[in-house]
Amino acid sequence: MIRQYELVERVRAYDPTTDEAALDRAYVYAMKMHGSQTRASGDPYFSHPLEVAGILTEMKLDHGTVITALLHDVIEDTEATLADVRNLFGDEIARLVDGVTKLTRIELQSDRTKQAENFRKLVLAMSQDIRVLLVKLADRVHNMRTLHFIKNPDKRRRIAAETMDIYAPLAARIGINEIKDELEDLAFAEINPDARTSIKARLDYLRSQGGDMVNSIIAELHEKLADAGVIADISGRMKTPYSIWQKMQRKEVGIEQLSDIMAFRLVVDDIGGCYQCLGAMHGSYPVVPGRFKDYISTPKPNGYRSLHTGVIGPHRQRIEVQIRTREMHDIAELGVAAHWNYKQRDGINEGKQYRWIRELLDILEQASGPEEFLEHTKLEMYQDQVFCFTPKGDLIALPQGAVPIDFAYAVHSEVGDRTVGAKLNGRLVPLMTQLRNGDQVEIVTSKTSTPSPNWEQIVVTGKAKARIRRFVRLKRRQQFSDLGKAMLQKAFRQEGHPFSEKQIEPLLGRFHAEAVEDLYAGIGEGLESALEVVHAVHPPVVEPKKEENVVPIARARGRTKRGRQKDALPIRGLIDGMAMHFARCCHPLPGERIVGIVTTGKGVTIHTIDCETLEGFQDQPERWVDVAWDDDADSAHVGRLYVVIANEPGSLGSLSTVIGKNGGNIMNLKIVNRSIDFFEMLIDVEVADIRHLTTIIAALRATPVINSVDRARG
Repeated sequence: MIRQYELVERVRAYDPTTDEAALDRAYVYAMKMHGSQTRASGDPYFSHPLEVAGILTEMKLDHGTVITALLHDVIEDTEATLADVRNLFGDEIARLVDGVTKLTRIELQSDRTKQAENFRKLVLAMSQDIRVLLVKLADRVHNMRTLHFIKNPDKRRRIAAETMDIYAPLAARIGINEIKDELEDLAFAEINPDARTSIKARLDYLRSQGGDMVNSIIAELHEKLADAGVIADISGRMKTPYSIWQKMQRKEVGIEQLSDIMAFRLVVDDIGGCYQCLGAMHGSYPVVPGRFKDYISTPKPNGYRSLHTGVIGPHRQRIEVQIRTREMHDIAELGVAAHWNYKQRDGINEGKQYRWIRELLDILEQASGPEEFLEHTKLEMYQDQVFCFTPKGDLIALPQGAVPIDFAYAVHSEVGDRTVGAKLNGRLVPLMTQLRNGDQVEIVTSKTSTPSPNWEQIVVTGKAKARIRRFVRLKRRQQFSDLGKAMLQKAFRQEGHPFSEKQIEPLLGRFHAEAVEDLYAGIGEGLESALEVVHAVHPPVVEPKKEENVVPIARARGRTKRGRQKDALPIRGLIDGMAMHFARCCHPLPGERIVGIVTTGKGVTIHTIDCETLEGFQDQPERWVDVAWDDDADSAHVGRLYVVIANEPGSLGSLSTVIGKNGGNIMNLKIVNRSIDFFEMLIDVEVADIRHLTTIIAALRATPVINSVDRARG
């Protein structure tokens, strides 16, 4: 174990102004509190927080973070309280310890929703002070190093899977590649031990065959750089087993087919030296096409900066080369941890660098549940980036495959909500156009515009998906609520009772509703029966059955009346495909008599009054809704025709010409049967109303090449 004075000396080595007394107190207090507790390995429990503190000193973190590491388990595993920590070490340390404690209390679960809850709490704690996340990552590193002491294999695999899914990507996202690599390798050893063993055996074989290949390549690289007048520190290594495994899966090849399994790093004094090294490498060795990336001029969102290239290097070995300054190297290895060392000298804009944290919080606010949150945040973390510019030149980083709608929501949620169009590099483009690196994007907005439900299928960023889904969810609920209230009022009238919300409020618990609006929405969605609610308020009087007193279902749904019915619901302004949709079995058109059927989970389905499907609802009159066409509606509708046409040249052209001349528009055409003489087909035609469709049918029947035309059902 690290001794007390050794820990203090480690911190003093990089921070001479550290509070040594506080470090000493924390060391003694944690050791006293944990007392005789032991870990699964049999070691004293205090060795764990001490090792976590040691990991953080390697990252050169401030003494407050190191003290938090020493104390991070005392509240959870000992008799110490948060008030004790606050009294002894102050508000800041108490706040950090409390943040880590809350994360520690999250038990690992195999259930996906539970894992999402863990992630939600992790992000919340991280957003308050990122040092909480750094302590938790160091805690996870030491737990993974000692994972093999846990006897339960299922528990080991759950911990490893959570490490791979959550903690390693988070370490990468804030730029701590050293921790990311170790977490991935340790988790890989548990999740797929056979693959890791096989890859390590292959790497050992290559080392034995190639002798001291890495050192030999480093020596030649030194010579090439010296010839170019460049001095650099060069280091080389075989890639990690997990990174090799990932490449094997991505390229679908075996390890024998991978040539670039060695990586070399060139560290110089300044940016000019970086580009001199690059010139020396490209001038001395053939370049591997498509492998050059300049992250110095365009840094990654986590602040990572470096030049990457691939060359056919010494001994005809294909190698990967990374070129960076010493400062870039520290930030690449330690990420935000290195930020403490450079923030005074470099003035890094912390707001821009950690903008992604605020974006995750936006997702958290919009997501309806933890599973949805995990889905969106995983999208944010795993996809490659595309860099686009606003008209003012601000850089926006988006996932690969992003479209202008994603860009609009990245600028601001309100901008996304009001988007009506987009210009890419000064040219108007469809909103589904995929963005490319370097595009300049201008968003066209309107104060009256709202998100379209179809956007959710187009966008790729979690923030945009969550915002759109939230809007659709609220809009849909309002529609179901309005529809359900109208249905309930109608049911009260039909039963001969006055309607009042006060009558149904005492019955909310019976229908598992917290508020009256919840009950309305349940009725509108078809989950509850309006008639059952009426009978709950006014229990029906049981009388002897008399045939003449039975109300015909036809009258209940108004089949004998013409035009707009007195009780018809004015269903207007509904988003298509949400609270109301037209039945595909009969394709109703304006001018036909129609009826609505409440369908569970879909709202109201509109049928023609003579649709055969209605026979299945004859004994469920409470699901029938009297509806009528809005006289002011001028939107197009689709009618379906069954056509038998002669199999001869030009017949299809004649058919489309007749439909077009009569103002119709063919939306879909499907040949259902063909013979030597005739084709049988189904044609979906966009028309204004039933009269319009009848006119087209008459014109088609008068066409010589058409044998017959009828309205199709289904």
